[in-house]
Amino acid sequence: MPPPYRPIRPPGRPDVRAGGGQPPTTGRRGLTGRLDRYQRRHPGAGFPLAVVYKFVDDQGTFLTAMITYYGFLSLFPLLLLLTSILGFALHDDPQLQEQVLDSALSRFPVLGQQLAENVQSLRGSTVAVVVGALGALYGSLGVVQAAQNAFNKVWAVPRGERPSPVKARLLSLVMLIVLGLGLVLSTVLSGLTTVAERIGDTEIGAGLRVAALVASVALNVGLLAVAFRLLTARSVRTRDVLPGAVAAALGWQLLQAAGTYYLATMLSGSTATYGLFGVVLGLLVWIYLAALTVVFCAEVNAVRARRLWPRSLLSPFTDDVHLTRGDREAYESYAETERHKGFETVEVDFDQPPPEEDKPRRRWRGRRPH
Repeated sequence: MPPPYRPIRPPGRPDVRAGGGQPPTTGRRGLTGRLDRYQRRHPGAGFPLAVVYKFVDDQGTFLTAMITYYGFLSLFPLLLLLTSILGFALHDDPQLQEQVLDSALSRFPVLGQQLAENVQSLRGSTVAVVVGALGALYGSLGVVQAAQNAFNKVWAVPRGERPSPVKARLLSLVMLIVLGLGLVLSTVLSGLTTVAERIGDTEIGAGLRVAALVASVALNVGLLAVAFRLLTARSVRTRDVLPGAVAAALGWQLLQAAGTYYLATMLSGSTATYGLFGVVLGLLVWIYLAALTVVFCAEVNAVRARRLWPRSLLSPFTDDVHLTRGDREAYESYAETERHKGFETVEVDFDQPPPEEDKPRRRWRGRRPH
């Protein structure tokens, strides 16, 4: 039987366990050392740093870019499908058709108003319905699939424990149904906002606007909490995902307000060509920031639930550093994520003694995939 595989130690790397060489010394003194000790002792500084480090370790920008790609790809077929169906169903009532389009598209602050103003030029078409349905299904499933991959990466779910391609797409369809129900409720909330605008600056109008805003945030919190739990192939508790869901919902509300402001001020009075590029680029940036908010808030949930902080200040930049318990558990989870088979074993070892300054903590282990 051949000897077991042993990783070769890079030249110049001392084996601290065997007594060879000296323990890491980088960052112990000077300003860097003081900052490191401060953020380890104060969760207000150490927790955000740990979230940023894990986001970078998980390649969060690439996960966000994949969601953005499918989101942008699915948007236009969805709009084509929506307008074509309304062209068939509401052909005899153009005024009602325009009102329905306006309320449904109010969730897209950069593009909604532009398309709603030109909806009269769109008519029902069988070809448009088929093309729109196929394109919307492909892009929407891609969005949810990309979100599944992102959440599983964030929660360090081994590849061998993730859903099969068939089950993953069934979960995506379930999530799309939930999002569709959320869109219906969102349309109702948009109707409340329209009523409040017609009433004007009265107490009743102000109360309706506040109620619609609170209800919209609560709806987004519920949808995000369901997405965080349903699309993660490891059972996580609602209280583990609720903080990130609340933060992401508030972030979405700010992005919606920013998109509305951008449309009303930056593009008002612009030429048709400039306005077209401004709308497309603004929409692309808006989708990216919305996806970035969701992925980053998912990292907040994972770091908080698994207690992956504090981290060493210099751990992403050098090997000559003392790893904290949060560092070690994070790096162990990264290796465990790449386990492809249930009968495959991944073991992680570090060439330095365990940290003595960190108090022992309970190791978080999620339950098996649901």
